[in-house]
Amino acid sequence: MEIPTRDGDGYLESMSDWTPEIAQAMAEADNYELNEQKWAHIMKAREFYEEFGTVPPIRKFVKYIEQDQKEVFDLWMTGPMKPITKYGGLPKPTGCV
Repeated sequence: MEIPTRDGDGYLESMSDWTPEIAQAMAEADNYELNEQKWAHIMKAREFYEEFGTVPPIRKFVKYIEQDQKEVFDLWMTGPMKPITKYGGLPKPTGCV
């Protein structure tokens, strides 16, 4: 599958290009594994974005998904909002991520 144009950080240049298949292809190209739990976070972040028109900061996101922040960090092994938004086809998070 051909991956649409991405910026220097690996984010899609156009949000409208996103599909789950493209997200999977992006992750594979980055040697990044998306498991079921990570997919759940990606879909919840997309839901949040649709509802509020913004990417949530991590504190707000963990409250939204009703999970412990440490568990979310442990799952992603990094600041979780960057990969969540990147593979979710969302804008880059701003502020504290």
